[in-house]
Amino acid sequence: MRFFLLTPALVLAACAPAPEPVTGSLPFFGDGYRFKGDICRRVGEDDFTNQFLDDAADLVGCPEDAENLGVFVIDTGAVEVARRDGYVLYSVPVR
Repeated sequence: MRFFLLTPALVLAACAPAPEPVTGSLPFFGDGYRFKGDICRRVGEDDFTNQFLDDAADLVGCPEDAENLGVFVIDTGAVEVARRDGYVLYSVPVR
């Protein structure tokens, strides 16, 4: 009988929106990098990130455990510059 009581709760939980990613202290902005909803996002300037900012490149943060980081690097020409708060920071040349 407990199985039947838990089933509606599981169905409702599956329909709930995904939680916002924990961004720690990195100054993320925008709604995905390259496409709306992407897990990688642009990173703004603060005391840590200012050393990685460049007029000819975007600073982008992606979760370290993201599945497609290799594809992201190849597609964008991204260069890893740092890791912080569970994110890999990339300098991505502006095309």
